[in-house]
Amino acid sequence: MNNEITTPVTENYDENSIQVLEGLEAVRKRPGMYIGSTGERGLHHLVYEIVDNSIDEALAGYCSHITVTINKGNSITVTDDGRGIPVDIQPQTGKPALEVVFTVLHAGGKFGGGGYKIAGGLHGVGVSVVNALSEWLELDDAVDGQHYTERFERGHVARAFKCEGASPDRPHGVKVTFKPDPTIFEETVFEYETLLRRLREQSFLNAGVRIVLRDERQADEDGNYREDDLCFEGGIRSFVSFLIENKHADPIHDKVIYMKGEKGTSIAEIAMQYNDSYEEIVQTFANNMNTIEGGMHETGFRSGLTRAINDYGRKAGILKGDDKLSGEDVREGLCAIVSVKLENAQFESQTKAKLGNSEIRTLVENTVNTKLAEFFEENPQVGRIIIDKALAASRAREAARKARETSRRTALSEGSSLPGKLADCHERNAELTELYLVEGDSAGGSAKTGRNSRFQAILPLRGKVLNVEKTRLDKVYGNPSLLPIIQAIGCGIGEEFDISKLRYGKIIIMADADVDGSHIRILILTFLFRHMRQLIDEGHVYFAQPPLYKIAKKNSKNNDDARYAFSDEERDRIIEEMGGHNIEASRYKGLGEMNADQLWETTMDPATRTLLKVTIEDAMTCDAMFSLLMGDKVEPRRVFIEQNAKFAENLDI
Repeated sequence: MNNEITTPVTENYDENSIQVLEGLEAVRKRPGMYIGSTGERGLHHLVYEIVDNSIDEALAGYCSHITVTINKGNSITVTDDGRGIPVDIQPQTGKPALEVVFTVLHAGGKFGGGGYKIAGGLHGVGVSVVNALSEWLELDDAVDGQHYTERFERGHVARAFKCEGASPDRPHGVKVTFKPDPTIFEETVFEYETLLRRLREQSFLNAGVRIVLRDERQADEDGNYREDDLCFEGGIRSFVSFLIENKHADPIHDKVIYMKGEKGTSIAEIAMQYNDSYEEIVQTFANNMNTIEGGMHETGFRSGLTRAINDYGRKAGILKGDDKLSGEDVREGLCAIVSVKLENAQFESQTKAKLGNSEIRTLVENTVNTKLAEFFEENPQVGRIIIDKALAASRAREAARKARETSRRTALSEGSSLPGKLADCHERNAELTELYLVEGDSAGGSAKTGRNSRFQAILPLRGKVLNVEKTRLDKVYGNPSLLPIIQAIGCGIGEEFDISKLRYGKIIIMADADVDGSHIRILILTFLFRHMRQLIDEGHVYFAQPPLYKIAKKNSKNNDDARYAFSDEERDRIIEEMGGHNIEASRYKGLGEMNADQLWETTMDPATRTLLKVTIEDAMTCDAMFSLLMGDKVEPRRVFIEQNAKFAENLDI
């Protein structure tokens, strides 16, 4: 028994301690529970909630045109040509139905009342949450040729519901304008590209629906506002083609493979095409919601695909005896969209990241298995191309396994599984440790001397870092620069990756503050993104920020007087602060020029250093950018450089 005496809570815990949050107060108190965060992602989620309601109208067959406008002052207007929101008195509340939808949580037409059979928003909290988190929100609702208005401020009625008379120009549809509350959100400036990605996605998923995005915050030189008019008759087929083109890859067969299956009211659509890259892109959707964490429809797709390709390989005599392709083999270079529509979709949270309906797995699996078998029978040459690619992936995977085993045997014979150049730390709690990946032996020597050995480990990198964008896994294990990184981090890569084995809480890439250093950072980052992406997803990867300049009095031999600048602007400011006369600013050519004390003070001391955390806000954009900058195709990279060269800074020229 533990007899330890604890300090009692001094405050009374009684009936007065129980709080009841009425109306939308709970949303404002804990906004992250409803929109994920109060940062950039949560801000844009407000727009998605409104647009999703318009998309639900499109799914029901009543809406064909949606317009999203970013207004001056960063308010948002969403307009659609759907049925509009009912305006009669809702019997349970005695209030107009329109007002109830925007002021009451868990109120809406998607609970089985006949308003919608298939919808993305099933919790009835979307638009009321937007209202609660807005400084103000205005409604203009057109129903049966009449339009009705109401204004809310921070979720409360500010101008009562009112019929404004006939609406001949817009006989039906909803117009919602809102401004996010700056007391809730860290930032209230909408990013056009972020909204464009989501709206383009919705346009692909709803063939024929027109979605227009317009930015009226600033006109160009000709007085025009930026606008994108999105409408894709090809639906998810066009989506697959777009993703492959965006990745700067080449398809290995001509046409996108399209499959559709139905059972009861549930519908599964799959579009897929293989390309010459080594990465897999599989995006899944349920009732137009991007299920970024997958779910039963993704599980069904993976199992159906693996089974169909293996069955055809054996039937065609390409696979012999016990030969079997793994799921990883058959998905190499695959780009696929899986979109399902179903009643009573069971999402695991309001953010709808994962689909839980078990019956949809069977539908998708059977659809892929049956329809793909039919496709291969009709297109045997395409079947052969796909299986040949999967066989090449299988051989590479086996080569990677052998290379991995060789590295393990080598490590065991040397008496350690850790790389020889690693200067490890004493601390064993991964949450408290840091691994510096350092460019070159010279900088590595200074880092080893200057570090705090209790929690900081140093791994100097040797040789040229492999560009993994252009190579398979088996070559990674043979690279003398990458293998020590794999060994030091401890998680493995590929199908063996296990983040629970992570040895360091922070992986810090420390390279020279020049063009060559930037190149090394990108090569390492490409490797981590492709083979250890979870490290980035969970916030373990950082860039160290070494100074560009040392500023001191001329002929001074005392480093105590020196100051450091991380940009040209900071250099000029420091020189002015130091009097401007008899001051010298020396540009560091590399980390190796710093002694151990300087490196510690400027770049490694947690009290004074600057670390940049690497984040992935949009995986598709990141994937495309890595393919563009690190891939084989020269022309797209040349165009990118020409378009963005004017933004480059701190070049060594």
